Amino acid sequence: MRLKKPIVAVSTAGLLALAACGGSGDNGGNPGGLPGGTDTPTAVAPGGGAGAGKDPTRQAPAPDIAGAQTGGTVKVISVAGLNTMDPTESYYVNTASILSGLVTRSLTQYVYDDATKQMILIPDLATDLGKPNADFTSWKFTIRTGVKYENGQTVTPEDIKYGIERSFDRTSFPEGANYSNVYFLDGDTYEGPYTSGDNYKGVIIKGQTLTIKMAKPFPDMPYWGAFPAMGPIPKGAVSAPAKYSLHPWATGPYMFDKYVPEKSLTLVRNPNWDPNTDPGRHAYPDSYDMKFDVETDKIDQIMLQDQGDAQTTLSYDNVSSNDYISFKQDASDRLVLGSTPCTAYWAPDYRKVTDIKVRQALAWAYPYADVYAASGYIPNVTRSYGTNLMPPGIPGRVEFNPLPGHEPGQTDTAKAKALLKQAGALGYEIKFLYATDDHYSSDAKDQIVKSLNAAGFKATPVASTLAEISTVRADPNADINVRSAGWCSDWPSGASWFPPVLATTDLKKEGLGSNLSVFSEPSMDDEMDKIQTLPIADQPAAWNKLDQTILTNYFPLFVTGYYGYASMRGSKVNGYVDDTVFGMPTWKDIWLTQ
Repeated sequence: MRLKKPIVAVSTAGLLALAACGGSGDNGGNPGGLPGGTDTPTAVAPGGGAGAGKDPTRQAPAPDIAGAQTGGTVKVISVAGLNTMDPTESYYVNTASILSGLVTRSLTQYVYDDATKQMILIPDLATDLGKPNADFTSWKFTIRTGVKYENGQTVTPEDIKYGIERSFDRTSFPEGANYSNVYFLDGDTYEGPYTSGDNYKGVIIKGQTLTIKMAKPFPDMPYWGAFPAMGPIPKGAVSAPAKYSLHPWATGPYMFDKYVPEKSLTLVRNPNWDPNTDPGRHAYPDSYDMKFDVETDKIDQIMLQDQGDAQTTLSYDNVSSNDYISFKQDASDRLVLGSTPCTAYWAPDYRKVTDIKVRQALAWAYPYADVYAASGYIPNVTRSYGTNLMPPGIPGRVEFNPLPGHEPGQTDTAKAKALLKQAGALGYEIKFLYATDDHYSSDAKDQIVKSLNAAGFKATPVASTLAEISTVRADPNADINVRSAGWCSDWPSGASWFPPVLATTDLKKEGLGSNLSVFSEPSMDDEMDKIQTLPIADQPAAWNKLDQTILTNYFPLFVTGYYGYASMRGSKVNGYVDDTVFGMPTWKDIWLTQ
């Protein structure tokens, strides 16, 4: 899953950061001491296993929250705008979280379990988590009755089938997830209802039962079922992509009132949401008033002051390192800490940066500590150094070092220059994006240029803006040869990491998709397919081995760190904890003190 759009944009200059002291000079060793009393970086709380728990028998309605009050408007502020709000294409953590938590429903859903302090998978529009056949090539879901859209129109299995058909369309929805294309029957040829018609043969409806046929085993289907793309879409002109992205029909407790893309979203109650059909959602507030494109420093000050409207305000952005001590001292009870199942990395273009020594030299030259400090993140709270592509917490994960002798977070420009000399590549030009309208991105860019040049590269930063940078980065023909990226688990398995991030991409059909390194090795594609046919119990270890094989033998990317969560709520906001699946608020449980 993609990160919040502007955060991805900022990441083009480094993506994540621990506020750190220390240099990126020619000497070897780890970076200098980190502020906050921590000298040795350690991973933030594991988030990769989020959602592993399941409760297939959860019944509607969701149980009341003790003491929760009804009413009021929750105000939300964030630097991150909403990239697209069409459920089929909502694949950033903020868009998918807001839709799933408040507006749209899908086959399954995640809820916070207070007993285990974890997110667990439960039914949503389906009455259970689905029933597979013996080899996981077919899944049956029984659809609830009594669910309606915001206008009172009944949701039917045919509407869900149409939503699934839309999920194949990589032309209309280029930034949507491609799991339907990869796993569903005829996913390699069926291109969605606008191109191939709405008579897709892979979904069969009999009464309220919907059967989905697979092209290959897909044991993780209940997790894919929790995405907005696996929900109902009405047929006809009303769901034309350009129109529907501005006002998707609500099936959840709130519906769109006013929406200005990238700037604001107001949600009001959906009068046709019936809690007796929904085992996971509550609807305590009367409305949500969301404002985006708010500067990080301004957000921090609003939340610290906790005056007036700020008391009913929340932010899902991480606080800056400059303000973290103040939050800890003055407002620790309002600081929401947690984990996210996300990894940040730099991805050299495998078509262009063809020598593994050059790619490895980049990992030695990257100024981890200096970029972290410039980007304003908090050591061991919102960021920590990393190794594996899969973050801590994913079942079967065992840490390894893909670059011999390189410690996580270590910068050594002398070793980088030695590798470039061996490759006959001194002066190799590295073109990477940065956002001119974000000072964190620009400051981090300066540190990268300084360190790469010292290592014998020719660093050429390419200017862009927060509004345009993700579009440029996704263009396979863009005049850059390194892309910075962040990826979050779609579910707690390597199947949500390697096929989307490193499987060969059809550039003509899909563009870059999620494979920002443009990595393509047929033998590794074959291994991904093979792993997914193994018994479920054997897959975690196999994914970890594949992680090690690809990163060690091919080095198509290098990890710059793992994510953590440190956001703020106003003193009247209750029920807000870290949703460790998205690294976002637990929208379904929020209520306001009246």
